[in-house]
Amino acid sequence: MKLLVIGGGGREHALAWKLVQSPMCEKLYAVPGNPGIEQLGECIGSTSGDPEELARLAEDLRVDLTVVGPELPLVQGVVNAFRARGLRIIGPTAEAAQLEGSKVFAKTLMRELGVPTAEFRIAEDAAQARELVRRGPVPVVIKADGLAAGKGVVVAETFEEAEAALAHLPSGRFVLEEKLTGEEVSFIAYVDGDKVIPFEPTQDHKRVYDDDRGPNTGGMGAYCDSRILSEPQRRQVLDRIIYPVLEGLRHRGTPFSGFLYAGLMWTREGPYVLEFNVRMGDPEAQPLMHRMRSDLLATLVDGAPIDWKPEPSVCVVLAAQGYPGTPRTGDVIRGIEEAEACGAVVFHAATKRTSAGLVTAGGRVLGVTASGPDLPSAIARTYQAVEKIHFEGMHYRRDIGRKGLARW
Repeated sequence: MKLLVIGGGGREHALAWKLVQSPMCEKLYAVPGNPGIEQLGECIGSTSGDPEELARLAEDLRVDLTVVGPELPLVQGVVNAFRARGLRIIGPTAEAAQLEGSKVFAKTLMRELGVPTAEFRIAEDAAQARELVRRGPVPVVIKADGLAAGKGVVVAETFEEAEAALAHLPSGRFVLEEKLTGEEVSFIAYVDGDKVIPFEPTQDHKRVYDDDRGPNTGGMGAYCDSRILSEPQRRQVLDRIIYPVLEGLRHRGTPFSGFLYAGLMWTREGPYVLEFNVRMGDPEAQPLMHRMRSDLLATLVDGAPIDWKPEPSVCVVLAAQGYPGTPRTGDVIRGIEEAEACGAVVFHAATKRTSAGLVTAGGRVLGVTASGPDLPSAIARTYQAVEKIHFEGMHYRRDIGRKGLARW
């Protein structure tokens, strides 16, 4: 099969890395791709990202299956464009993608379906949001309605922090939520018609600094470990959250397909939904693909069950100076080969090849990923590889996976 991966970040590198391992994969293309994916297949380079242009490209390349990485093409209707041409693609339609494209849509849907989520209020603009904030209570979670690359959420502990957040978040509608207490979990499932195939649980680390301090980012690392959720807990997520949402969307005439990601807070009362994403997580994809023993392509094409390695896996994101604000770019990256000699896989997220060599080209630059017979070993191996890599201004969290150690 000829495959096309849409996107150029760490998630797309991880998906491409796993897809090319399949005996069914004849050729892999990526648009725009990145220097890591270039080692696996052919990168087309930048396009406008227009759904119709991407569909024409897939048609011209005679691609058999397209896998979409980022959320923006999905919300813009790339699946609609592909299906109109009879092209096979993994992902939801634009209508179903509103589950991620609009926080208001997702929260309203959950309320209607009785899916557990934090109590919330909707503000049509910043002025109304400020008025609602003044009425209390605090702390309050403020969410911009639309896509914001993982940076559209602020947990404000005081009225002053809430006011400052509203001044910097994207304009438009807002969701104001109560702050939930518990442990965050990422639960992802592949959906194809009536078939729902859950992936292993993962835990993302959103805040930029250790001990969950600092502003939210797109994700500073993640780990994948079976012990994050027990079998009864997984069944609870499916029965209380995943199945009701899928049925609700189907009832509305917008059935979901592709990767459904539920960002959860596990409270004393059980799982509550923090957010839905309509694509594979990033950086969750990196440890998930690293742990997957079976053929991902066989799952996507034929619904084949997934076989997982028992060993936990850990991904640490190496970020550029300035991230999650405006990152500095153009810094030379050294040590990737040495890191991979330690047994890690280094997934490219924001890199570029220049006459000076491989350089940084964005905020989250690399995702260093490794496994071990137990979680402490996986963490140690990953950080051993991290220490081999250097670029000016590089920073990363040193506590990825630490919360999971209590389960061992």
